[in-house]
Amino acid sequence: MPVAMHVKPGTVTQTIAVTGATGFIGRTICRCLLDAGFQVRALVRSPDKADSLQSAGITRVPGSLEHEESLLALVHGAGAVVHCAGAVRGATQQQFDRVNVGGVRNLLTVLEALAEPPRLLTLSSLAAREPGLSYYAASKYRGEQILAGEAHRVSWMALRPPVVYGPGDRELLPLFRAMGRGIAPVPGSPAARFSMVFVDDLAAAVIAWLGAAPVASGVYSIDDGRAGGYNWLEVAETVARLCGRKVRILRIPDWLLDIPARVNRVAARVLDYAPMLTPEKLCELRHPDWVCDSIRLTEQTGWKPAVQLRDGLQLTPGWCGNRMLKSGQVNT
Repeated sequence: MPVAMHVKPGTVTQTIAVTGATGFIGRTICRCLLDAGFQVRALVRSPDKADSLQSAGITRVPGSLEHEESLLALVHGAGAVVHCAGAVRGATQQQFDRVNVGGVRNLLTVLEALAEPPRLLTLSSLAAREPGLSYYAASKYRGEQILAGEAHRVSWMALRPPVVYGPGDRELLPLFRAMGRGIAPVPGSPAARFSMVFVDDLAAAVIAWLGAAPVASGVYSIDDGRAGGYNWLEVAETVARLCGRKVRILRIPDWLLDIPARVNRVAARVLDYAPMLTPEKLCELRHPDWVCDSIRLTEQTGWKPAVQLRDGLQLTPGWCGNRMLKSGQVNT
């Protein structure tokens, strides 16, 4: 998929420092940065587990967000920093804050100390709009507040994506597979509305930010351009058209998720692990309004979304039953 800009021939190739490069969104951003002609340098906890980055031409910097020397090596000489690393699992506020708040503060502290600090884009979440819903939402909001209150010399953007999907996603793929088989399990109201964005469009927005004139620091939302977002009925209808079969909405009873979520929270604190499903996560999933728009982002960067749900699902393989959807080969 084309991205927003390429490095002009004859210019010095700019290095972009990336955290969270092995995650779903981080991998896509790195790929699009390379395709656009940038050099990419990535912070990795375990270089042995990030061989794919090296084979793709990405320079690996061993370390973590907690180590100042690692962060200095990561950002030295970089033209910009794209901070994708984040904690999405946990049962306590501390588990989320260590990365989503502390990581932002550590990175910003290093950048502020440089003679010529590079720009910083951090991947936040639309959940930060409702910090009282969950530990995760609160941590993302606090990360944004760190930037707003402590970034004095660093130009920054906190980007709030809604639901992100596309090739390589493991969180939504099981849901789309279930829909492809005719059942749409919904954890909240089928009428709840939410925005979505295809992962390559998100990466294109990052590159548009890199190519734009100085962008006003602040918090920006992003979506696929569909006014009013989607509800589950509309998503199910889109899947039904693509897969050539009826898709039935199945509202999951609250108790069926509440019980394992509560068990996870207690067990996680005893056994010291980070679960995905918790009562707080259910508050996010059941929230009735996760709709946003990209108007301000477009005004500042010129970026516009290129992919809406139907096309994005066609570009996401492996979910429509035994069929492999390909662009141009769609059931209608």
